[in-house]
Amino acid sequence: MTWNEVLNDKSLRDLAYKIELNERGNIEMIPVTNFRSIFQGEILDLLSQHIRERAFPNCSIDTNIGVKVPDVVWASRAFIRQFGYSTPYEFAPEICVEIISPSNSTKEILEKRSAYFQRGALEVWTCDLR
Repeated sequence: MTWNEVLNDKSLRDLAYKIELNERGNIEMIPVTNFRSIFQGEILDLLSQHIRERAFPNCSIDTNIGVKVPDVVWASRAFIRQFGYSTPYEFAPEICVEIISPSNSTKEILEKRSAYFQRGALEVWTCDLR
């Protein structure tokens, strides 16, 4: 599938999962938990308080391993001016944050970190309970 096909597929709209695409265009579903949502909100609040500009959740980025969706990103005004609301972004915002859950493997997180850096992220944060 392509990201546009995912966005336009009505059967995928009300799933309780965060959806990403792998490099073969197959859907990967990540269960959404209240832990992830609360943690996501706290990270958004901290970024907004301390760095300003634009922090937002669930940003789609077209990477070499498919369309990935960091839990939180921070983008400068210059990034937003350049890329606007295009979906998915061709390049990664300056900061990408992944919240690690029990379903994430170390290999998966390392691949995502590498993919975000390859697409221009300046920082990639991984957050867990610690």
